[in-house]
Amino acid sequence: MKTIASCVEEIITSQPYIEEALHQEIINYSALANVLQSQVSSMLKKDVKTGAIMMALRRYNQSTIVNHSFQLKRVFKSLGDIIVRSDLSDFTFKNSTTLMNCHTKVLDSIHSKDHIFYTFTRGVFESNIIISSAERYHVIENFKNETQIGFQESLSAISVGLPKENSKVVGLYYHIFKKLAWEGVTIYEVISTTNEFTIVVENYIVDKAFSVIKNLKTR
Repeated sequence: MKTIASCVEEIITSQPYIEEALHQEIINYSALANVLQSQVSSMLKKDVKTGAIMMALRRYNQSTIVNHSFQLKRVFKSLGDIIVRSDLSDFTFKNSTTLMNCHTKVLDSIHSKDHIFYTFTRGVFESNIIISSAERYHVIENFKNETQIGFQESLSAISVGLPKENSKVVGLYYHIFKKLAWEGVTIYEVISTTNEFTIVVENYIVDKAFSVIKNLKTR
């Protein structure tokens, strides 16, 4: 059964900018309650007074956000080294029966070069390759008979080691993305393994993205 509190929480968690403003205590509860009144009333199919919404907002801010923040701070302080790799190129190809053979040929060409950044991600309909630009000719040559549907150069990758308990933390990625969005950082690609998280951004914005990730460890 829906309540005023559950409706308010549903609305706030779907709008990270409002949630962040509540956490920073820079938003007026009365004004926000007025804005949410029609939406909450519609969800509950009855008129809801703004005073009740204000109370739900204060309780949400004092419990949910505070509890989440405490847990996330502990996890963020346990983040590993931050590694930045620049001058990358991104290729996207349509999946085919020969695509994996092309991937194998690229791996054979670069396997002894430890300094190279290389990732391969296979989706349902397309596959993505990110490689150090100095070595991109391996992709161009070996994938020349495949259907290329995307290409982007002048990219940088920021990789962060995650604590082992990261998969048990609710909203970990959500809060990382929220901070990046709050600072106006556009993410080009996301690469994630069990204990490592990488975002790919255009070169011009890598300094800002690095600053956001670094500040997560010291917040």
